[in-house]
Amino acid sequence: MGLLIASLAAGCSTKTTPETALPVEEQVAENLVPEDAEALEPEIEAAPEVAPDEDLTQTEQAVLNQRFGLLFDLEPHENEEVELFFTYYNHKARKTMERWLKRSQPYLPYVRRVFTQYGLPQDLVLLPFVESGYNVRAYSWAGAGGMWQFMRGTGSLYGLKSDWWIDERRDPYKATDAAARHLRDLYDKFGDWYLALAAYNAGEGKISRALKQANCDDFFELTEKNRKLSGRNRLKLETRHYVPKFIAISKIFQNLDTLGFEPVSWDMELEIVPVKVPGGTDLLALARAGGMTWNDFHDLNPAFRRQVSPPHMEATAYLPSDKADKMVAYLSEPGAQPYAGYTRHRVRSGDSWWIISRRYGVPINVLKSVNNTRSNTLRPGQYVMVPGHGSRGSSTASAPAPASSSEAQTRAIAAKRGNYVVRSGDTLWSIAQSFNTTVTTLRKSNGLSSSRLKVGQKLYIPNSSSAATKQAVKDAVKVKTEVVHYKVRRGDNLYSISRKFGVKVSDLCHWNSISAKTTIYAGQKLKVYVQ
Repeated sequence: MGLLIASLAAGCSTKTTPETALPVEEQVAENLVPEDAEALEPEIEAAPEVAPDEDLTQTEQAVLNQRFGLLFDLEPHENEEVELFFTYYNHKARKTMERWLKRSQPYLPYVRRVFTQYGLPQDLVLLPFVESGYNVRAYSWAGAGGMWQFMRGTGSLYGLKSDWWIDERRDPYKATDAAARHLRDLYDKFGDWYLALAAYNAGEGKISRALKQANCDDFFELTEKNRKLSGRNRLKLETRHYVPKFIAISKIFQNLDTLGFEPVSWDMELEIVPVKVPGGTDLLALARAGGMTWNDFHDLNPAFRRQVSPPHMEATAYLPSDKADKMVAYLSEPGAQPYAGYTRHRVRSGDSWWIISRRYGVPINVLKSVNNTRSNTLRPGQYVMVPGHGSRGSSTASAPAPASSSEAQTRAIAAKRGNYVVRSGDTLWSIAQSFNTTVTTLRKSNGLSSSRLKVGQKLYIPNSSSAATKQAVKDAVKVKTEVVHYKVRRGDNLYSISRKFGVKVSDLCHWNSISAKTTIYAGQKLKVYVQ
């Protein structure tokens, strides 16, 4: 994560809306960007200062001189920076522009509809090109996130939730609605679209103070007087370039055919069904109910930071229209919220995945899956979500309560009737999924007071006489596994690696064709199969 945050420094944002205050002990953890965050591309903040060596063609010059939409007639000196960016995105950054155009196609029709509903100029649907290259996963070094690059404070003002569980700034649909309202509010204040755009980038307060000190009401006049402003009110280069860049990209977009770009298709909008999911919904199981991988589901729902929806709120999930029926049916099942009860574990010095796994009785691979990470590294102060068995409002992943006599009796009967033997990596949830039952049913049928399982433990699976369950018993032996190519670190040995992944040393040896006495070395890669 440290490397990721460092890489995000390549991006830039001058949005200065203050962050929502957080408790001191949570500020570090809550402000971390998601692991799948992408830094803003260098072309977003490009600042060509001098005229390029390559002159514009006659056709390109004609397009540059056109007037349409928001583009009023500009003075020659005002058009110079527009020409710089127009040339840059037509030539040096042409491949980047082509990539942005392709990436925008699933979202452009929706953005245009929303902006039409709010009565906004159609040119403004191009603003995400300037902000993020239409990248829903983009984050700037300053913490602005999503396609519209909202800061957390501004996003919160327009109803976008942003915390450890979810970041709705990355929801292309909710963020688009928020952006439309924000732009409308900025125009209502400044009465000029160029100033509204500048305020979108730098903040309403910054532009208001700069205009007042410069005693003007025009963006280009403000940039001319910028050097005379006090340091606090002076506009940064990014803001001074913001409007010329927008105008240049608008001219290109309105003339794609003429300039030799592939035309944008307006028929690639994603066919989705927005559905409200209750707090604590198992999103991974929801995806599988529709025959989707987690990556495919997450591509449609980038706002979710975990494989479980926020336990404290109802959230929106976007389901493919052709799979929605099965997925909605899953949401009505009792087992749809197995992690509604959870423990939020704060990592202490000396903690490891193995230690946390042992403490709460949850396999390492499940912990990593729920926390949406593959990293073996934990930092003091970081939070790890530990799943429970689904009892809403309680920390069900904590130490189990003493078993009652009835539970003990049920457990003894279940052991005699047991038709399934717990394997390494098994959880109640994974077993329930394999046998098309629920976690609650398994717990009641086996007298279990907690979700802890032991390898070799016998469980009774109800209705095992049915043909479907008999087949499931056979299929349980063929549980799908995922191969991890683990790079050996200094100080590692076969035992410590086996504990990290919750597997046996003998299995490690078998997978890698080595013996328990084989010496392993730092940098060596070992195959580990995790469930």
